[in-house]
Amino acid sequence: MVLILFLKSHGFQPKLSASPSHTSLFFSPLSSLLTLRDMCSYAHDHDPCTTSMHPTSSSSLLSQSRSVVRTVCSLVSESFYRQDHVRISPPKLNVQLDTDSLTHEQAITVVASLAAEAGSMVALSFFYWAIDFSKFRHFMRLYIVCATSLIGNGNMERAHEVMQCMVMNFAEIGRLREAIDMVIEMRNQGLVPSTRTLNCAIRIACEMGMVEYAENVFEEMCVRGVFPDCCSYKLIVVSYCRIGRILEADRWLSEMLGRSFVVDNATLTIIISAFCEKGFVNRASWYFNKIVEMGLTPNVINFTSLIHGLCKKGSIKQAFEMLEEMVRKGWKPNVYTHTALIDGLCKKGWTEKAFRLFLKLVRSANYKPNVHTYTAMISGYCKEDKLNRAEMLLSRMKEQGLAPNTKTYTTLIDGHCKVGNFGRAYELMNLMENEGFPPNICTYNAIIDCLCKKGRVHEACELLKKGFSRGLQADRFTYTILISEHCKQADTKQALVFFNKMVKVGIQPDIHMYTTLIAAFCRQKRLIESEKFFEEAVMLGLVPTKETYTSMICGYCRDGNLNLAVKYFHRMRDHGCTPDSITYGALISGLCKGFKLEEARRLYDNMMDKGLAPCEVTRLTLAYEFCRIDDSASAMIILERLDTKLWIWTVNTLVRKLCSERKVGAAALFFHRLLDKDRNADRVTLAAFMTACYESNNYALVSNLSEKISKGIG
Repeated sequence: MVLILFLKSHGFQPKLSASPSHTSLFFSPLSSLLTLRDMCSYAHDHDPCTTSMHPTSSSSLLSQSRSVVRTVCSLVSESFYRQDHVRISPPKLNVQLDTDSLTHEQAITVVASLAAEAGSMVALSFFYWAIDFSKFRHFMRLYIVCATSLIGNGNMERAHEVMQCMVMNFAEIGRLREAIDMVIEMRNQGLVPSTRTLNCAIRIACEMGMVEYAENVFEEMCVRGVFPDCCSYKLIVVSYCRIGRILEADRWLSEMLGRSFVVDNATLTIIISAFCEKGFVNRASWYFNKIVEMGLTPNVINFTSLIHGLCKKGSIKQAFEMLEEMVRKGWKPNVYTHTALIDGLCKKGWTEKAFRLFLKLVRSANYKPNVHTYTAMISGYCKEDKLNRAEMLLSRMKEQGLAPNTKTYTTLIDGHCKVGNFGRAYELMNLMENEGFPPNICTYNAIIDCLCKKGRVHEACELLKKGFSRGLQADRFTYTILISEHCKQADTKQALVFFNKMVKVGIQPDIHMYTTLIAAFCRQKRLIESEKFFEEAVMLGLVPTKETYTSMICGYCRDGNLNLAVKYFHRMRDHGCTPDSITYGALISGLCKGFKLEEARRLYDNMMDKGLAPCEVTRLTLAYEFCRIDDSASAMIILERLDTKLWIWTVNTLVRKLCSERKVGAAALFFHRLLDKDRNADRVTLAAFMTACYESNNYALVSNLSEKISKGIG
């Protein structure tokens, strides 16, 4: 009665039980447990935090439990109504309770009792107090009983809040799926998952790297009547962008825009950066324009990220057009915008244009070049071997009070190494350490790569050991250098040692690494190993490139297995690879060696139809093989598709080759046509032809052509 008077004095009207036998403020703990047990059976069966009651002591324990529950409820209510607060969110309880003596069953009874008799906010106050303790934080039935009680009060919004809290807390211990399953199951209790709950589940799943599971949750909840909003789509799009899965991001973004949801500026920047990073610059531009059309006003960061992507692709003209549009929209390019343009110009080889833009920044009152701007400009000069200018910029940079970073020094070191100036490279490494920028693995990679290319492999290995002794760890590029170098030396055994070590330390090989090994084994006619690495790469989700396929085709042709070579040629389409002239040439040469001339000719015509120019070896090999079987007419037709310059070049070589093989008749046919197109006959070809005629006693051929020849060279 004291507590009832206390609550009444604070404006709260407690609900008394209709039953004369239950005149207490809070309903019986046992009855509350019995009414909720059916609804919580799933959670009870799967929750480790359960207690049992020994039959022989059930009566005394029940009495004791009721007393504990009544005491806790009184303390909670008193604490709640003692505080001055706006009843929007439950206040933090200031109560001293012995959580060790409060069982899980008592806790859920307290929540249910408070919700029924004192109201939702009081129950939530206890709920949030309880889950601060590890004992109750991951006790699923507490969440379900609390949510069910709030549903009974008609407080759906707070019930959703409890479910969202359960999802977040259970994700901490790896029970996210179980929590989300329960959220969906609560639909049977009248709590249809809300959009906010959906977004909470998706956000947490994405943060845990479970983006595909987030997709499943999205689809499951939509089936159950949840209406996703802009945030729902954005969470999945951004997650796919951050892990570099652009095709999935593209699919979700297309659907998002199809529903007229527009992303914000921050999300647009993430999308553009991710798409450009993976080479989808045109698609990034399309989305930029599409989203702007839908009403978003792009800011300077959005423009700069797209300009950076265009410059990285080499589309400098488009980048400057975007700059003009940016200025028309009223945005002033900042130092990052100019740095992206300078870097793009330098990568294109237009360092003088880049330097003019650099000077514009130097003279600007608002934006001055930063360390990244200087580094971009230094990189441009290093690419053109203008090391004096690069060194001058380094000095100028220090004079301006800008400290060069590791990337700046590494860029300059790489430039000196490429021209063979390793002495200066080592000086710069020492300078880095003195200035507090110890060389990183990228710095070592720059020197090691150049040392290997100069044939100084032993020195490269010693330098790498020195780096390892300083605590550096090899990265993918380090292993690529070492594996490539050993493959060049045909030391595939040592290359595999490094490959296996790389995998062991957790570095995932890329397709270029696999291609290097495949090519090395193909050169050694070890096709079984090549096939193994090819299939392993595909199994890991890597997409073979045309270089990968060309290596396999060359290997099979070299081994004489033309059927498999043709099979891999046609298989290229499965991975979206388009064969180039080198791929065609490798297979045509193989077919010629296998005496499959008609098949080689069809492939040659197919290549020409696609506008690919055959290399000299390809066109010469095919024409010669037809001449070898005395089908000069077919050889002539094959060469007729070449332009005049290539035709003359090829026929000169063919005539000399035919002469060396004593096929003077075929040589005379081509030499006659050659003089029709080029009256100034090549002297080497002429000498070879005349020598072959004399040696084969074909003086008539010399006599018949002598007048024509003399006019052409006279």
